[in-house]
Amino acid sequence: MTEVRAKKALGQHFLTDQKIAKAIVDALHGGLPTLEVGPGMGVLTQYLLQREDVDLKLVEIDSESVDYLLTHFQGMQGKLMEADFLTLKLEKIFPEQFAIIGNFPYNISSQIFFKVLDYKERIPEVVGMVQKEVAERIAEKPGTKTYGILSVLLQAWYDIEYLFTVGSGCFAPPPKVESAVIRLTRNGRTSLGCDEALFKTVVKTAFGQRRKMMRNPLKPLAKAKADREGWSEEQLQEFLAQEVFSLRPEKMSVEDFIDLTNLLA
Repeated sequence: MTEVRAKKALGQHFLTDQKIAKAIVDALHGGLPTLEVGPGMGVLTQYLLQREDVDLKLVEIDSESVDYLLTHFQGMQGKLMEADFLTLKLEKIFPEQFAIIGNFPYNISSQIFFKVLDYKERIPEVVGMVQKEVAERIAEKPGTKTYGILSVLLQAWYDIEYLFTVGSGCFAPPPKVESAVIRLTRNGRTSLGCDEALFKTVVKTAFGQRRKMMRNPLKPLAKAKADREGWSEEQLQEFLAQEVFSLRPEKMSVEDFIDLTNLLA
């Protein structure tokens, strides 16, 4: 087998630029067991295997890529899993903390980050190449149109670094958009100081109508609180008249959303 055919359904664009591949691997701090997501033909794998501080495992959904890796890289048996990362029980593979690295398929990159959040106590570091637009969204600060759900949820738990942009000519086949490499490093936060499930609901609900003031999308949550507290309609309107409900979600920092969650609890 000379090479793997890129499959559109899997969002595959194989990185061919060796300098970029090495730079991605060099961005990983190392020292932890590491999972490479979607290794494809092993452009990152070759450099990861050279690092003595990286105990590597790989997960690949494409059986053609799995065959290629087993043929071209020694010692893949026991390291390489043919599986869907999104359905993996990661705690069964890594009993302790581990890092994640990969050239993430465009069509599931957001889902990968949502899964990282589910395992945030086990995953102190992620280095990933994603669509430039997604990288910008994750790294963005409040006050811009790009800032959104992933920005808030990830920045609550991780420090985000936008490392570098990667042009479409570095891939085969070339994607129609640019890519970028970002690094997530777990911050020191051990608790949000609010109900975490409600925090997620507030963030997702608020950005569901991002162009409207907060009181519009969040009115059902405020009404639920009013019902629990036995408020009158006048008390509910007074509650919604608070300044925070006149803001738009893109103006709200992580701390603002935490405060708002406590307000609605």
